[in-house]
Amino acid sequence: MIKLLIRITFIILLFSVKLMNAQEFTGRAVYESKTVMEGVTMKINGKDADEAQRKKFQEQMDKMNEKTFIMDFNKTESIYEEQQKLEAPSSGSNFSVVSSSGDNGKMYKNIKDRLLISEEDFFDKEFLVTDSLPDWNWKLQPEIKKIGDYTCHKAISIIAVSEKDKADYEKNKKEQAEGKTQLFTMDEPKEKVITAWYTTDIPLSHGPDDYWGLPGLILEVNADKTTILCSKIVINPKDKIAIKLPNKGKKVTKAEYESLTKKRLEQMKDSDGNIKIEITR
Repeated sequence: MIKLLIRITFIILLFSVKLMNAQEFTGRAVYESKTVMEGVTMKINGKDADEAQRKKFQEQMDKMNEKTFIMDFNKTESIYEEQQKLEAPSSGSNFSVVSSSGDNGKMYKNIKDRLLISEEDFFDKEFLVTDSLPDWNWKLQPEIKKIGDYTCHKAISIIAVSEKDKADYEKNKKEQAEGKTQLFTMDEPKEKVITAWYTTDIPLSHGPDDYWGLPGLILEVNADKTTILCSKIVINPKDKIAIKLPNKGKKVTKAEYESLTKKRLEQMKDSDGNIKIEITR
């Protein structure tokens, strides 16, 4: 009887230690993101913009599509933020491009409350955008592969073409037929398949960007022309990780933010429907 009580006590103590460790569990993941902009061209105008400057500008725009992100996380929350980079101007030119996530801020996810909050910077105006986490409706697949030291399993999410995508494409096609040149050309929208690789070695439902909802940490995402790959993971780092909610910018919903940005972009277009980028000395 005494031996049984000692064994039960030991099991309870062991369970309590494990539970305490789980409650204090934190981690940091580094992700490399790369977007391939095949078939996309930009029109750059300006009386002092020679071919060399146009080429340099395009190179810098291409570099903006290669980014590094840091994601700090605990059991239920995560903060995803880009490491900032500054490209120095080339000789004979005064332009430079600051690489940011397009939003120049943080993305906070709470998988328990299904909450998504992001800091967005649009033409020097800061917004704090609140939304619910997207439903990815993952379909687990049998394939397995290694990413670093982690065994990863495959999952896919199929995204149907939205009515908005169809309308935007038809509008773009109509403007082209009318002879209006476009800053970006659009391909006919098609169903998208998003592929994710997750590891149950780290049984948390976090992932890069707004991806989440799998039975393990997502280490790789392939979505259209963008690949996000985890290059480093540190579990319970020595430097204590504190997850804090973003608080910079005017509070808006996602729908309100999309409406504001769309209106601003429309105001920037000329009579032909173009947004011009000028390079000056």
